[in-house]
Amino acid sequence: MQAGPFLRRRLFPSSANAIQFASQRLFHPGRAQISLRCSSNYTPLIKSRPITRPFSTSPSHRREPSQAASFWTITVTLILLGAGSWLQNKFYNHGDEPLPASIPPELQKNLDEPFLGVIETLKTMPMDLPPGTVGNLTAEQEAKLQEFWVLLLKVCGVNLDAIEQQQSGSETPSSTSQEKEKKKSKRRFGLFRSNDGEEEDTASDKTSNGVTSSLASINIADGDDKYGQSKEFQQALVDMKPEEIRLTLWEMVKHDNPDSLLLRFLRARKWDVKKALVMFISTLRWRLLDVKLDEDIMKNGELHALNQTKSSDPAEKKLGEDFLFQMRQGKSFLHGVDKLGRPICVVRVRLHRTADQDAEALDRFTVYTIESARMMLAPPVETACIVFDMTDFSLANMDYHPVKYMIKCFEANYPECLGVVLIHKAPWIFSGIWNIIKGWLDPVVASKIQFTKNVQDLEKFIPKDRIMKELDGDENWAYKYIEAQPDENKPMEDTAKRDELLAERRQLSEEIQGLTIEWISSAMKKDDGAIKAVVNKRNELIERLRVQYWELDPYVRATSLYDRLDVIQGGGKIEFYPTASKVEGNALSDEKAE
Repeated sequence: MQAGPFLRRRLFPSSANAIQFASQRLFHPGRAQISLRCSSNYTPLIKSRPITRPFSTSPSHRREPSQAASFWTITVTLILLGAGSWLQNKFYNHGDEPLPASIPPELQKNLDEPFLGVIETLKTMPMDLPPGTVGNLTAEQEAKLQEFWVLLLKVCGVNLDAIEQQQSGSETPSSTSQEKEKKKSKRRFGLFRSNDGEEEDTASDKTSNGVTSSLASINIADGDDKYGQSKEFQQALVDMKPEEIRLTLWEMVKHDNPDSLLLRFLRARKWDVKKALVMFISTLRWRLLDVKLDEDIMKNGELHALNQTKSSDPAEKKLGEDFLFQMRQGKSFLHGVDKLGRPICVVRVRLHRTADQDAEALDRFTVYTIESARMMLAPPVETACIVFDMTDFSLANMDYHPVKYMIKCFEANYPECLGVVLIHKAPWIFSGIWNIIKGWLDPVVASKIQFTKNVQDLEKFIPKDRIMKELDGDENWAYKYIEAQPDENKPMEDTAKRDELLAERRQLSEEIQGLTIEWISSAMKKDDGAIKAVVNKRNELIERLRVQYWELDPYVRATSLYDRLDVIQGGGKIEFYPTASKVEGNALSDEKAE
């Protein structure tokens, strides 16, 4: 089937001969013609005759007979060479690698169409699981995940005797077996070593909050600690009791797979377990003590802001007004999904003015939007698409504080949650600003930023019929805020039901913790049968935890705009393109927000 080389060998014994032949035709036409006739019994296909240009009588426009022959010979030669190369590329693959298969039309159709319902559609999603995610881990990555779990459970004060006993049982009994067992435990996970490489005794000198001093001594070099998370980690061990850390962990999990959550931090820290632990614990502290994300922002929501606007306290009233101002004008909002099923967040930069709101309200609005987007994620989708619409941008819209805050959120507290960032229609004046901003970005985050100039560029990421008309697409949709309703958070008043569901969730989380320890212990024994059984049981409990969260959700999270729009429909069902909202004044219309 190697047609290309065959044709070339028949015409020319070597590539050098082909080059020599072409050069002879160009520089010595007569000699090349005689050579070809002698070697190949060449018979001219066209008789040489003078050729003149139409309507030309000038001698300079005439070609000599030999020049005409040269022209046709070179043309035929190039055609034959090109045909040989084409045949070779078509039927012969260099390196004996298989030729790539074409994408079936039905698969291409699915790739191009957006996802209309997250749970049903994602089950048949035609995409491979990304590397380093649940269901696509190497043996080494799975071992790193287990190491992370051991260290995290230790911080949470969970009893790890089963793992320690398993490590003890693998040692040969001797007079110093107890000492060897301790050292083996440290070697297995390699996380409690001092700077000089000697293991520290983790069974003694416990701090007042029950966390070993060896954990508190974990630190990250300043060059790898962009946001000072080592200090926050150590402060968390002082400010938060182990049980408080554990409860905050499971609050953060929500409807997520706990393994997926930990893996995001591991990937963000390039599988360095100690760095991932520092990042994770500092994030738990940030959620609980700094922004009070679940105890305030998500629990109180938009209705609380509406009630704040009626407060007699000027400071309280302004906080509510500033938050709702951003919601009402649609400075940023969530709508639809891109080609990979990632929720889209649109940021309309032209609507921002620094003096319109305090930084506190702006930060609260930013976190609220990010966490709302997280509510719309379902496996295998773990990331979001952000579109910064720079239409009509001017220097009056530029404010570095929200940019820095958003970067910090995604890099420090929501790692591996950004799929792509599209900066759309950026004017030339933004180039200088961009040179400053990109210096703040982690290289991984910076690699996810794309600049788009028109709707054709956007179509590479979002189907045109899902790009709203405001962005020159075909979708008949415009943002309009629906006000919070007075009784929309009625279930939250049923504290008895809430406490019952919280107790059930605590029980499930404890069972998952126990099975996690059993999973790690079985892996240490290398008992494949036991590993398979415990993994299956553990996965079933994780799925129960996901379903149970959505039972709990109405009792712990205030109703949002996306609940009123019927995007978040309850029970974990997400419909990115609903046909109606739950209340009057739905946003599914052409009407532009003022």
